[in-house]
Amino acid sequence: MFVDIAKITVKAGDGGAGAVAFHREKYIASGGPDGGDGGRGGDVVFVVDDNLATLADFRYKRKYAAKNGLPGEGGRKHGKNGESLEIRVPRGTIIKEADSGAVMADMSKTERFVAAKGGNGGWGNCHFATPTRQAPRFAKPGVPGEEWDISLELKLLADVGLLGYPSVGKSSLISVVSQAKPKIADYHFTTLTPNLGVVYMGDDNSFVIADIPGLIEGAGEGVGLGHEFLKHIERCRLLVHIVDVSGFEGRNPKDDFIKINEELVKFNPELAERPQIVAGNKIDMAEPKQIEDFKNWVENRGYEYYSICAPIKEGTAELMNAVWKKLQTLPPIKEYEAEEIPPENFIKDDGGFKITEPEKGYFVVEAKWFPRVLRGLDTDDYESLQYMQRVLEKSGVFNALRSKGIQEGDTVSIYDIEFEYVP
Repeated sequence: MFVDIAKITVKAGDGGAGAVAFHREKYIASGGPDGGDGGRGGDVVFVVDDNLATLADFRYKRKYAAKNGLPGEGGRKHGKNGESLEIRVPRGTIIKEADSGAVMADMSKTERFVAAKGGNGGWGNCHFATPTRQAPRFAKPGVPGEEWDISLELKLLADVGLLGYPSVGKSSLISVVSQAKPKIADYHFTTLTPNLGVVYMGDDNSFVIADIPGLIEGAGEGVGLGHEFLKHIERCRLLVHIVDVSGFEGRNPKDDFIKINEELVKFNPELAERPQIVAGNKIDMAEPKQIEDFKNWVENRGYEYYSICAPIKEGTAELMNAVWKKLQTLPPIKEYEAEEIPPENFIKDDGGFKITEPEKGYFVVEAKWFPRVLRGLDTDDYESLQYMQRVLEKSGVFNALRSKGIQEGDTVSIYDIEFEYVP
């Protein structure tokens, strides 16, 4: 089964808690704090697997979690790091943050992408010893691993996309110009899934062509099967529009051409601007006058036109040569840039947090959503710090600290970050 959309939840491992421990050894009194740090949580990593062609593996498993780091131990022993989790996806998969739809990564040329970073381990109490605090009886908890609701969308990587109504000969064409073997029959919607084929042009030159299931009027609004696969031609550099020039099924080839292009505009206006070459198929069933009339009509609209009879390869070589020549003038296959995830998506609906005061003037804030804020934060950048301050104010953390009696100069600790409170 061809599956090209999936929604999953990924959870990186939590960092292990730091240990509260004191050195104990014979003949050594008051050995001091020696609690070790917790281990780092494992990451969730997406990896391209060229042996995969669909997202079918995600139909039944929706939650993926990496291992947590282990707690630290006495004797300054560091907890074991959690094992990372690798998730394999087909090349061409777009990874998006589900709520906002922001692109996190395009797995076209990127081979590995860390979607959720594991939390750092908490500090053991040995880090908190000072001349005035010689026996700290607290440690830091581990940082929670990032958690994201993610949507996966597979967009095929093809240089050329074949367009047209059902049964106009798209599958026949791809079967004779490449090694692809799609199902071919004389009824509509024979092709239910996209097919990819490689067209070899000699001298180690080739391009990838995609046979997209037939479109019908209304496809851009969800009618028929083709609307589900229009996204697979969004990356294509060139479109080959195949039309039944004979009108054998009672349709007018000019109307077919106009209607399919209208569906492209409805789905994505950029697609309608994509270069097109028109192929008039089934010329063996058409009158010469029909072919000439359609050819003139298409060329008057500014398109290149080629007559073909796909099953017997008539005109197909000329068409592929024209396609190859046109591809040399076009930019590479489209890649999607990573986008910024809106700040409100960092804070989940509960917006929950916990504040403790293990020692006078030292406030510890725990919030599972905070690692999301830290994801792109540069603590040396003033604007980044201002952004973090706005998030803490908006989430109610500062109001809660004030209600607990925090004073100017007190320390606020939020996982890996500590700062002095300034009203």
